Amino acid sequence: MPEFKHLDLADARFHDLELRRASFWKIRARGVWIGEVELDGQIEGLRINGVDVGPLIEAELDRIHPQRGLMRPTDVEGFREAWSVLGTLWAGTLERARSLPAEKLHERVDGEWSFIQTLRHLLFATDIWISRAVLGDPRPWHALSLPFDEMSPDDEVPWDRDAQPSLDELLQLRAKRAATVRSVLDNLTPQHLGSLTEPVAGPGYPPADRYPVSECLLTVLNEEWQHRLYAERDLDRLGSSA
Repeated sequence: MPEFKHLDLADARFHDLELRRASFWKIRARGVWIGEVELDGQIEGLRINGVDVGPLIEAELDRIHPQRGLMRPTDVEGFREAWSVLGTLWAGTLERARSLPAEKLHERVDGEWSFIQTLRHLLFATDIWISRAVLGDPRPWHALSLPFDEMSPDDEVPWDRDAQPSLDELLQLRAKRAATVRSVLDNLTPQHLGSLTEPVAGPGYPPADRYPVSECLLTVLNEEWQHRLYAERDLDRLGSSA
């Protein structure tokens, strides 16, 4: 992918750009004219006309999605509640998905992951942050797990982007992962929540290191929450074209 650093683009003009998965850091634009811009992703330190709009965006997202605040738990019961809420929300999303023809679930919208690929990625997220990081399994991933695109390829990690499993096949795998997470949460204590994991052995992601257990769990909650929203967004488009 092209990479641009330390450029002076004064007086440049940009029209009709497609910037999916692009990364911007330390950008200063003054005296600019911006119109019809849509930003969707992780946004930190965004100041518009001198105002840090990040907190405003977060507050508005919490207003639109009242259950979003539950995805930032600070105690054991909060994590358990958040996981239960996600299960309920995903049940509704899956009901929508089942109403579409099976081939639609393999269709990508605007170059994003298909619904099936999204579920495959969530397998990977649970495998690496729960089974690998928290539980210490060095090779927990399934052959259908789908790593994030930015991850460097690793011969030890499955990476079949073209696999097209059925929804039912993936849901069986998802159910096993959900049971693993639920078991971790059922046995979670405040001491464990505030501790560090043991360094995981072997190649793969995340790298061998110690990680806060709370951060591992929060990452899984965030992955499940965000990707369900992406899936709902794309199901709207798929449903209208079915």
